[in-house]
Amino acid sequence: MTPLPPIPLPPAPLPDFLKTFARIGLLSFGGPAAQIAVMHREVVESRDWMDEDGFLSALSFCMMLPGPEAMQLATYCGWRLRGVPGGVIAGLFFVLPGALVMLVLAALYAQFGHLPLSEALFLGVKATVTLIVLQALFRLGKKALGRPDRWALAVMSFVMIAVFAVPFPVIVFAAALVGALTAAPAEVQPHAAPKAHHLPRTLLVWGALWAAPLLALWATGQERLLAIGLFFSRLAVVTFGGAYAVLAYMSQEVVNTQGWLTPEAMLDGLGLAETTPGPLILVTEFVGYMAATPLGLWGGVIGAALTLWVTFVPCFLWIFAGAPYIGWISTRPRLSGALKAITAAVVGVIASLSWWFTLHVLFAQTTRIEAGPVRLDLPMLQSLDLKALALMALAAVLLFALKRGLMTVLALVALAGLAFHIVL
Repeated sequence: MTPLPPIPLPPAPLPDFLKTFARIGLLSFGGPAAQIAVMHREVVESRDWMDEDGFLSALSFCMMLPGPEAMQLATYCGWRLRGVPGGVIAGLFFVLPGALVMLVLAALYAQFGHLPLSEALFLGVKATVTLIVLQALFRLGKKALGRPDRWALAVMSFVMIAVFAVPFPVIVFAAALVGALTAAPAEVQPHAAPKAHHLPRTLLVWGALWAAPLLALWATGQERLLAIGLFFSRLAVVTFGGAYAVLAYMSQEVVNTQGWLTPEAMLDGLGLAETTPGPLILVTEFVGYMAATPLGLWGGVIGAALTLWVTFVPCFLWIFAGAPYIGWISTRPRLSGALKAITAAVVGVIASLSWWFTLHVLFAQTTRIEAGPVRLDLPMLQSLDLKALALMALAAVLLFALKRGLMTVLALVALAGLAFHIVL
Protein backbone atom coordinates (compact mmCIF):
# COMPACT_ATOMS: atom_id res chain seq x y z
CA MET A 1 0.00 0.00 0.00
CA THR A 2 1.35 3.39 -0.95
CA PRO A 3 1.18 5.96 1.87
CA LEU A 4 -1.01 8.98 1.51
CA PRO A 5 0.89 12.13 0.55
CA PRO A 6 1.61 14.49 3.44
CA ILE A 7 -0.85 17.25 4.16
CA PRO A 8 0.42 20.42 2.47
CA LEU A 9 2.12 22.75 4.89
CA PRO A 10 1.08 26.39 5.17
CA PRO A 11 3.41 28.75 3.35
CA ALA A 12 6.38 30.13 5.28
CA PRO A 13 7.15 33.61 3.89
CA LEU A 14 10.90 34.04 3.55
CA PRO A 15 11.26 37.12 5.83
CA ASP A 16 9.22 35.44 8.58
CA PHE A 17 11.10 32.18 8.02
CA LEU A 18 14.48 33.92 8.41
CA LYS A 19 13.44 35.86 11.52
CA THR A 20 11.95 32.76 13.15
CA PHE A 21 14.99 30.54 12.72
CA ALA A 22 17.36 33.35 13.64
CA ARG A 23 15.41 33.75 16.88
CA ILE A 24 15.52 29.98 17.51
CA GLY A 25 19.29 30.07 17.10
CA LEU A 26 19.77 33.03 19.44
CA LEU A 27 17.50 31.54 22.12
CA SER A 28 18.87 27.99 21.99
CA PHE A 29 20.37 27.88 25.48
CA GLY A 30 19.90 25.12 28.03
CA GLY A 31 20.53 21.92 26.09
CA PRO A 32 18.44 19.96 23.58
CA ALA A 33 15.29 19.71 25.70
CA ALA A 34 15.02 23.49 26.00
CA GLN A 35 16.03 23.99 22.35
CA ILE A 36 13.39 21.57 21.10
CA ALA A 37 10.77 23.29 23.29
CA VAL A 38 11.63 26.68 21.74
CA MET A 39 11.45 25.18 18.26
CA HIS A 40 8.09 23.56 18.99
CA ARG A 41 6.65 26.85 20.23
CA GLU A 42 7.88 28.79 17.21
CA VAL A 43 7.12 26.28 14.44
CA VAL A 44 4.08 24.34 15.72
CA GLU A 45 2.27 26.46 18.28
CA SER A 46 2.83 30.05 17.14
CA ARG A 47 2.84 29.62 13.35
CA ASP A 48 1.24 26.25 12.60
CA TRP A 49 3.98 25.54 10.05
CA MET A 50 4.08 21.87 11.16
CA ASP A 51 1.55 19.68 12.90
CA GLU A 52 2.21 17.91 16.20
CA ASP A 53 2.52 14.41 14.73
CA GLY A 54 4.91 15.53 12.02
CA PHE A 55 7.11 17.36 14.52
CA LEU A 56 7.29 14.38 16.89
CA SER A 57 7.99 11.91 14.06
CA ALA A 58 10.83 14.13 12.90
CA LEU A 59 12.21 14.34 16.43
CA SER A 60 12.18 10.54 16.78
CA PHE A 61 14.01 10.22 13.47
CA CYS A 62 16.66 12.76 14.51
CA MET A 63 17.27 10.86 17.74
CA MET A 64 18.20 7.80 15.66
CA LEU A 65 20.94 9.72 13.88
CA PRO A 66 24.46 10.51 15.01
CA GLY A 67 24.97 14.17 15.85
CA PRO A 68 23.03 16.87 17.72
CA GLU A 69 19.34 16.03 17.44
CA ALA A 70 18.11 19.62 18.03
CA MET A 71 20.26 21.02 15.20
CA GLN A 72 19.11 18.23 12.90
CA LEU A 73 15.49 18.84 13.87
CA ALA A 74 15.89 22.53 12.96
CA THR A 75 17.39 21.46 9.62
CA TYR A 76 14.50 19.09 9.00
CA CYS A 77 11.92 21.79 9.79
CA GLY A 78 13.64 24.14 7.37
CA TRP A 79 13.68 21.40 4.73
CA ARG A 80 9.96 20.70 5.16
CA LEU A 81 9.13 24.39 4.87
CA ARG A 82 11.44 25.59 2.09
CA GLY A 83 13.33 22.59 0.70
CA VAL A 84 17.09 22.07 0.83
CA PRO A 85 17.92 25.82 0.91
CA GLY A 86 15.55 26.21 3.86
CA GLY A 87 17.20 23.29 5.64
CA VAL A 88 20.65 24.80 5.15
CA ILE A 89 19.49 28.20 6.42
CA ALA A 90 17.73 26.75 9.48
CA GLY A 91 20.71 24.57 10.37
CA LEU A 92 23.22 27.40 9.97
CA PHE A 93 21.11 29.82 12.01
CA PHE A 94 20.96 27.23 14.79
CA VAL A 95 24.74 26.77 14.90
CA LEU A 96 26.41 30.06 13.89
CA PRO A 97 25.54 32.32 16.87
CA GLY A 98 27.02 29.88 19.37
CA ALA A 99 29.94 29.03 17.07
CA LEU A 100 30.99 32.68 16.82
CA VAL A 101 30.75 33.14 20.58
CA MET A 102 32.71 29.93 21.19
CA LEU A 103 35.47 31.04 18.81
CA VAL A 104 35.96 34.24 20.81
CA LEU A 105 35.85 32.37 24.13
CA ALA A 106 38.35 29.76 22.92
CA ALA A 107 40.77 32.48 21.79
CA LEU A 108 40.46 34.26 25.15
CA TYR A 109 40.91 30.98 27.00
CA ALA A 110 44.02 30.11 25.01
CA GLN A 111 45.46 33.52 25.91
CA PHE A 112 44.26 33.98 29.48
CA GLY A 113 42.78 30.65 30.62
CA HIS A 114 45.52 29.84 33.09
CA LEU A 115 45.55 33.09 35.01
CA PRO A 116 44.59 32.66 38.69
CA LEU A 117 41.44 34.77 38.44
CA SER A 118 40.16 32.97 35.36
CA GLU A 119 40.93 29.61 36.96
CA ALA A 120 38.90 30.67 40.01
CA LEU A 121 35.96 31.59 37.77
CA PHE A 122 36.19 28.28 35.92
CA LEU A 123 36.17 26.31 39.16
CA GLY A 124 32.59 27.48 39.74
CA VAL A 125 31.69 26.69 36.13
CA LYS A 126 33.13 23.17 36.47
CA ALA A 127 31.18 22.53 39.66
CA THR A 128 27.94 23.56 37.95
CA VAL A 129 28.66 21.56 34.80
CA THR A 130 29.22 18.42 36.86
CA LEU A 131 25.75 18.75 38.36
CA ILE A 132 24.23 19.42 34.94
CA VAL A 133 25.69 16.17 33.64
CA LEU A 134 24.36 14.32 36.71
CA GLN A 135 20.94 15.88 36.08
CA ALA A 136 21.04 14.74 32.44
CA LEU A 137 21.93 11.23 33.63
CA PHE A 138 18.95 11.17 36.00
CA ARG A 139 16.45 12.46 33.42
CA LEU A 140 17.55 10.15 30.65
CA GLY A 141 17.73 7.18 33.00
CA LYS A 142 14.13 7.64 34.10
CA LYS A 143 12.93 7.46 30.49
CA ALA A 144 15.29 4.83 29.09
CA LEU A 145 15.70 2.21 31.84
CA GLY A 146 12.23 0.88 32.42
CA ARG A 147 13.14 -2.79 31.95
CA PRO A 148 15.77 -5.11 33.47
CA ASP A 149 17.50 -5.69 30.11
CA ARG A 150 17.87 -1.91 29.63
CA TRP A 151 19.43 -1.64 33.10
CA ALA A 152 21.82 -4.44 32.18
CA LEU A 153 22.84 -2.64 28.98
CA ALA A 154 23.46 0.58 30.91
CA VAL A 155 25.60 -1.14 33.55
CA MET A 156 27.59 -3.06 30.95
CA SER A 157 28.14 0.15 28.99
CA PHE A 158 29.44 1.93 32.11
CA VAL A 159 31.84 -0.91 32.93
CA MET A 160 33.08 -1.19 29.34
CA ILE A 161 34.02 2.47 29.02
CA ALA A 162 34.98 3.32 32.62
CA VAL A 163 36.90 0.15 33.52
CA PHE A 164 38.02 -1.39 30.22
CA ALA A 165 38.29 1.82 28.13
CA VAL A 166 36.30 0.29 25.27
CA PRO A 167 35.84 2.87 22.47
CA PHE A 168 32.40 4.48 22.32
CA PRO A 169 31.68 3.38 18.70
CA VAL A 170 32.10 -0.27 19.73
CA ILE A 171 29.61 0.21 22.57
CA VAL A 172 27.07 1.86 20.24
CA PHE A 173 27.40 -0.90 17.63
CA ALA A 174 27.10 -3.68 20.21
CA ALA A 175 24.03 -2.11 21.83
CA ALA A 176 22.34 -1.58 18.47
CA LEU A 177 23.00 -5.21 17.51
CA VAL A 178 21.58 -6.50 20.80
CA GLY A 179 18.52 -4.27 20.49
CA ALA A 180 17.84 -5.30 16.91
CA LEU A 181 18.23 -9.03 17.60
CA THR A 182 16.07 -8.99 20.74
CA ALA A 183 13.31 -6.71 19.46
CA ALA A 184 9.86 -8.09 20.10
CA PRO A 185 8.02 -9.05 16.91
CA ALA A 186 5.37 -6.55 15.95
CA GLU A 187 2.84 -6.20 13.20
CA VAL A 188 4.41 -4.07 10.49
CA GLN A 189 2.06 -1.44 9.23
CA PRO A 190 1.98 -1.13 5.44
CA HIS A 191 4.09 1.82 4.43
CA ALA A 192 6.03 1.87 1.18
CA ALA A 193 9.55 3.26 1.20
CA PRO A 194 9.85 6.42 -0.90
CA LYS A 195 11.65 6.35 -4.19
CA ALA A 196 15.31 7.11 -3.57
CA HIS A 197 16.22 8.89 -6.81
CA HIS A 198 17.52 11.81 -4.75
CA LEU A 199 19.78 9.66 -2.59
CA PRO A 200 22.88 9.21 -4.84
CA ARG A 201 22.98 12.92 -5.64
CA THR A 202 22.60 13.91 -1.98
CA LEU A 203 25.33 11.52 -0.85
CA LEU A 204 27.66 12.69 -3.62
CA VAL A 205 27.22 16.43 -3.03
CA TRP A 206 27.34 16.45 0.77
CA GLY A 207 29.94 13.68 0.93
CA ALA A 208 32.19 15.72 -1.35
CA LEU A 209 31.69 18.83 0.78
CA TRP A 210 32.56 16.80 3.88
CA ALA A 211 35.74 15.38 2.35
CA ALA A 212 36.99 18.48 0.51
CA PRO A 213 38.97 20.15 3.35
CA LEU A 214 40.43 16.79 4.42
CA LEU A 215 41.71 16.12 0.92
CA ALA A 216 43.16 19.64 0.75
CA LEU A 217 44.99 19.15 4.07
CA TRP A 218 46.32 15.77 2.93
CA ALA A 219 47.53 17.24 -0.37
CA THR A 220 49.35 20.09 1.39
CA GLY A 221 50.92 17.92 4.09
CA GLN A 222 49.16 19.54 7.07
CA GLU A 223 49.48 16.51 9.33
CA ARG A 224 48.21 17.99 12.61
CA LEU A 225 45.18 19.64 11.03
CA LEU A 226 44.46 16.48 9.04
CA ALA A 227 44.56 14.43 12.26
CA ILE A 228 42.10 16.86 13.87
CA GLY A 229 39.78 16.72 10.85
CA LEU A 230 39.85 12.94 10.64
CA PHE A 231 39.20 12.55 14.37
CA PHE A 232 36.14 14.81 14.37
CA SER A 233 34.90 13.26 11.11
CA ARG A 234 34.98 9.89 12.86
CA LEU A 235 33.24 11.44 15.85
CA ALA A 236 30.46 12.77 13.61
CA VAL A 237 29.56 9.21 12.66
CA VAL A 238 29.32 7.83 16.22
CA THR A 239 27.79 10.69 18.24
CA PHE A 240 24.59 8.82 19.10
CA GLY A 241 22.86 10.08 22.22
CA GLY A 242 23.93 13.71 21.98
CA ALA A 243 26.93 15.60 23.27
CA TYR A 244 26.85 14.28 26.85
CA ALA A 245 27.11 10.72 25.61
CA VAL A 246 30.04 11.30 23.26
CA LEU A 247 32.00 13.46 25.69
CA ALA A 248 33.34 10.43 27.54
CA TYR A 249 34.73 9.00 24.31
CA MET A 250 36.01 12.35 23.07
CA SER A 251 37.62 13.16 26.43
CA GLN A 252 39.31 9.78 26.51
CA GLU A 253 40.78 10.35 23.06
CA VAL A 254 41.82 14.02 23.15
CA VAL A 255 43.19 13.85 26.72
CA ASN A 256 44.66 10.37 27.10
CA THR A 257 45.37 9.22 23.53
CA GLN A 258 46.11 12.36 21.51
CA GLY A 259 47.33 14.56 24.36
CA TRP A 260 45.76 17.64 22.79
CA LEU A 261 44.13 18.89 26.03
CA THR A 262 44.48 18.41 29.77
CA PRO A 263 41.50 17.08 31.77
CA GLU A 264 41.11 20.56 33.29
CA ALA A 265 40.97 22.22 29.88
CA MET A 266 38.41 19.65 28.71
CA LEU A 267 36.16 20.54 31.64
CA ASP A 268 36.66 24.25 30.98
CA GLY A 269 35.66 23.76 27.35
CA LEU A 270 32.42 22.07 28.35
CA GLY A 271 31.72 24.90 30.78
CA LEU A 272 32.18 27.43 27.98
CA ALA A 273 29.88 25.44 25.70
CA GLU A 274 27.19 25.52 28.40
CA THR A 275 27.27 29.34 28.34
CA THR A 276 26.71 29.72 24.58
CA PRO A 277 23.58 29.31 22.46
CA GLY A 278 23.43 26.36 20.11
CA PRO A 279 24.16 22.66 20.58
CA LEU A 280 26.48 21.55 23.36
CA ILE A 281 28.51 19.68 20.75
CA LEU A 282 30.09 23.08 20.02
CA VAL A 283 32.57 21.99 22.68
CA THR A 284 34.26 20.22 19.76
CA GLU A 285 35.07 23.67 18.31
CA PHE A 286 36.90 24.54 21.53
CA VAL A 287 38.83 21.26 21.37
CA GLY A 288 39.71 21.84 17.71
CA TYR A 289 40.96 25.36 18.49
CA MET A 290 43.09 24.22 21.42
CA ALA A 291 44.45 21.21 19.52
CA ALA A 292 45.66 23.49 16.71
CA THR A 293 47.16 26.26 18.89
CA PRO A 294 50.72 24.88 18.43
CA LEU A 295 50.34 26.11 14.84
CA GLY A 296 49.84 29.70 16.02
CA LEU A 297 46.84 32.04 16.34
CA TRP A 298 45.52 31.37 12.85
CA GLY A 299 46.19 27.70 13.34
CA GLY A 300 43.71 27.75 16.22
CA VAL A 301 41.12 29.55 14.09
CA ILE A 302 41.59 27.08 11.23
CA GLY A 303 41.37 24.17 13.66
CA ALA A 304 38.08 25.52 15.03
CA ALA A 305 36.64 26.13 11.55
CA LEU A 306 37.72 22.68 10.36
CA THR A 307 36.14 21.04 13.40
CA LEU A 308 32.86 22.86 12.80
CA TRP A 309 32.88 21.83 9.15
CA VAL A 310 33.42 18.09 9.72
CA THR A 311 31.03 18.08 12.69
CA PHE A 312 28.02 19.75 11.04
CA VAL A 313 28.26 19.03 7.31
CA PRO A 314 27.48 15.36 8.10
CA CYS A 315 24.34 16.52 9.93
CA PHE A 316 23.03 18.07 6.71
CA LEU A 317 23.92 14.86 4.86
CA TRP A 318 21.97 12.65 7.30
CA ILE A 319 18.87 14.87 7.17
CA PHE A 320 18.71 15.51 3.43
CA ALA A 321 19.39 11.83 2.66
CA GLY A 322 17.06 10.34 5.26
CA ALA A 323 14.20 12.77 5.77
CA PRO A 324 11.98 11.27 3.03
CA TYR A 325 12.18 7.90 4.85
CA ILE A 326 10.75 9.07 8.19
CA GLY A 327 7.34 7.47 7.71
CA TRP A 328 8.81 4.15 6.65
CA ILE A 329 11.43 3.93 9.45
CA SER A 330 8.80 4.44 12.14
CA THR A 331 7.20 1.09 11.17
CA ARG A 332 10.39 -1.04 11.46
CA PRO A 333 10.43 -2.90 14.83
CA ARG A 334 14.11 -3.87 14.66
CA LEU A 335 15.21 -0.30 14.01
CA SER A 336 13.08 0.81 16.95
CA GLY A 337 14.64 -1.88 19.16
CA ALA A 338 18.15 -0.84 18.14
CA LEU A 339 17.39 2.78 19.01
CA LYS A 340 16.07 1.90 22.46
CA ALA A 341 19.12 -0.26 23.18
CA ILE A 342 21.47 2.54 22.12
CA THR A 343 19.63 4.92 24.44
CA ALA A 344 20.09 2.51 27.37
CA ALA A 345 23.80 2.16 26.60
CA VAL A 346 24.09 5.94 26.41
CA VAL A 347 22.88 6.14 30.03
CA GLY A 348 25.88 4.05 31.07
CA VAL A 349 28.25 6.24 29.05
CA ILE A 350 26.85 9.38 30.68
CA ALA A 351 27.31 7.73 34.09
CA SER A 352 30.96 7.22 33.17
CA LEU A 353 31.21 10.85 32.15
CA SER A 354 29.66 11.91 35.46
CA TRP A 355 32.28 9.89 37.33
CA TRP A 356 35.07 11.43 35.23
CA PHE A 357 33.83 14.97 35.82
CA THR A 358 33.31 14.53 39.55
CA LEU A 359 36.73 12.94 39.94
CA HIS A 360 38.61 15.80 38.29
CA VAL A 361 36.56 18.60 39.83
CA LEU A 362 36.61 17.46 43.45
CA PHE A 363 40.09 15.94 43.66
CA ALA A 364 43.40 17.52 42.75
CA GLN A 365 45.09 14.12 42.41
CA THR A 366 43.96 10.76 41.08
CA THR A 367 45.54 7.35 40.77
CA ARG A 368 45.06 4.72 38.08
CA ILE A 369 44.66 1.01 38.73
CA GLU A 370 45.96 -1.08 35.85
CA ALA A 371 45.68 -4.86 35.78
CA GLY A 372 45.50 -6.55 32.42
CA PRO A 373 42.67 -4.93 30.44
CA VAL A 374 41.41 -3.04 33.51
CA ARG A 375 42.18 0.69 33.71
CA LEU A 376 40.29 2.49 36.45
CA ASP A 377 40.91 6.02 37.74
CA LEU A 378 40.28 6.53 41.48
CA PRO A 379 40.54 9.65 43.66
CA MET A 380 43.25 10.30 46.22
CA LEU A 381 41.00 11.24 49.14
CA GLN A 382 43.54 13.52 50.81
CA SER A 383 43.47 15.78 47.74
CA LEU A 384 39.76 16.67 48.14
CA ASP A 385 39.18 20.31 47.11
CA LEU A 386 36.84 21.77 49.76
CA LYS A 387 36.23 24.91 47.69
CA ALA A 388 35.02 22.81 44.75
CA LEU A 389 32.79 20.80 47.09
CA ALA A 390 31.26 23.99 48.51
CA LEU A 391 30.69 25.40 45.01
CA MET A 392 29.02 22.17 43.91
CA ALA A 393 26.72 22.34 46.93
CA LEU A 394 25.86 25.96 46.09
CA ALA A 395 25.10 25.00 42.48
CA ALA A 396 22.88 22.13 43.68
CA VAL A 397 20.86 24.48 45.88
CA LEU A 398 20.42 27.02 43.09
CA LEU A 399 19.56 24.45 40.41
CA PHE A 400 17.40 21.97 42.30
CA ALA A 401 16.01 23.73 45.38
CA LEU A 402 15.59 27.30 44.10
CA LYS A 403 15.00 26.30 40.44
CA ARG A 404 17.18 29.06 39.05
CA GLY A 405 17.99 29.14 35.34
CA LEU A 406 21.19 27.66 34.00
CA MET A 407 22.77 30.96 32.98
CA THR A 408 21.98 32.49 36.38
CA VAL A 409 23.51 29.53 38.22
CA LEU A 410 26.64 29.52 36.06
CA ALA A 411 27.17 33.23 36.69
CA LEU A 412 26.53 33.08 40.44
CA VAL A 413 28.68 30.01 41.10
CA ALA A 414 31.51 31.37 38.94
CA LEU A 415 31.45 34.62 40.96
CA ALA A 416 31.44 32.57 44.16
CA GLY A 417 34.56 30.78 42.95
CA LEU A 418 36.19 34.13 42.32
CA ALA A 419 35.18 35.33 45.78
CA PHE A 420 36.72 32.19 47.35
CA HIS A 421 39.96 32.93 45.54
CA ILE A 422 40.07 36.53 46.76
CA VAL A 423 39.04 35.87 50.35
CA LEU A 424 40.73 32.53 51.10
